[in-house]
Amino acid sequence: MDKEYFMEVVQTTKSQLLGTTPIDTIMSWGVSEFIATSFKDMPTLMFHVSGRLFKGFVMVTLNEGADYYEIYLMNEDGIRCIAEDVSFEDFGDLIDVAVERGENRAEYEAFCQRQYEELLRGNI
Repeated sequence: MDKEYFMEVVQTTKSQLLGTTPIDTIMSWGVSEFIATSFKDMPTLMFHVSGRLFKGFVMVTLNEGADYYEIYLMNEDGIRCIAEDVSFEDFGDLIDVAVERGENRAEYEAFCQRQYEELLRGNI
């Protein structure tokens, strides 16, 4: 694969993620680095997260044959696909559900409220 093209695809993926996902959501994942790599011979944006529900690496790969993204989580337990055939508008929300928020929005909002109250009391 042409290195210049590869880097362009990964940079586009990163721009799409940052452009379509609220920054406070991305910050809640505890992102510490972005890495351009290849996974299954596909250009991949990989980044480390330290979220409430998942700690490890998120990999967003462009499946050029299908012209959609695939999203994987990788940690000491292995690699698992959380979504295939994803458009760029959707991957921020899918990652948030897997890494930080979970499926139950009310439970997550209650968690955030408790964290906020602990912060105000100086316990965090």
